[in-house]
Order: sequence, then structure tokens, then C-alpha cells
Amino acid sequence: MGASPPRPPRLEDVVPGLAIPELAMVVTRERVAAYAEASGDRNPLHLDDAFARSVGFPGVIAHGMLTMGHLATCLTRFAGDPGALRRLRVQFRAPVLVGETIVAGGTVREVDPAERRIVLDVWVRLERDGRVEHPIRRGEAELRLP
Repeated sequence: MGASPPRPPRLEDVVPGLAIPELAMVVTRERVAAYAEASGDRNPLHLDDAFARSVGFPGVIAHGMLTMGHLATCLTRFAGDPGALRRLRVQFRAPVLVGETIVAGGTVREVDPAERRIVLDVWVRLERDGRVEHPIRRGEAELRLP
């Protein structure tokens, strides 16, 4: 059996500055291929190493929306309900290569108790060549807690 999902936060425990639990994922060739199939985005940049190298990458790269989907999963796990995610806006800043581990997270910026709404600053990071990069940064999400 897998671990049970984390309990959703109580609204009174959510305060500006609260860091939500981070979520890591290794980007595998199989995940990228499955995303390509599910999304219909079969761009060779995501599936063909030779093509990806011909345009300057060391191999296939993950879809930006796969990375954003991982961020959405991090947020909905925190909220305890997939329907809690009302808005997600991000900037894509760097490619993600197969074999890299991406880590999604965020920090609460605003809490509106009357609306049960929270706004978070969100991001996805990875470590590459000894330095931290952000394939997604300057993101913002809105959640409505149950």
C-alpha cells in the first residue's frame, strides 16, 4: 500500500509566508512519451534525441505543460482536492531534460478567509551542473479550500 495523501490544511493554519510541501518527480523518457501520447503533442523535440540534438539540446526535453502539470499536482495535493485549483499562471524559463528531478513548491502570499481563497507564489526548480535553475518561476496560483 502507498502512503496516504497529506491532510488538507485548515484555513486558520494557512498564513502568508507558509511554504507548502514540495513535490519532487524524476522526468523519465516514459513520462515524456506518455504525456506526448495523452496530449497529442508529438513534437520530435520531445521524442527524438537526434532531432533534439540538431536544434541544440543534449537530447529530448519534457513538455513545458508536463512540468506545469507537476506543479498543479503539488498544489492540489496541498489543498486536498483537485477542484480547489482555480487559477495557475506561470512563466516557462528553462527546458527540462530527461533524467532530471524537478521539485515543485510555493509560498502563501495572501489569505482571504471570507472567500476561503489563498494566493500563492509558485515555482518549479531543478539542479543542473551544480546550480539551481527554475524551469517555472514567477508563477501564481489561486486555491479555494473546502
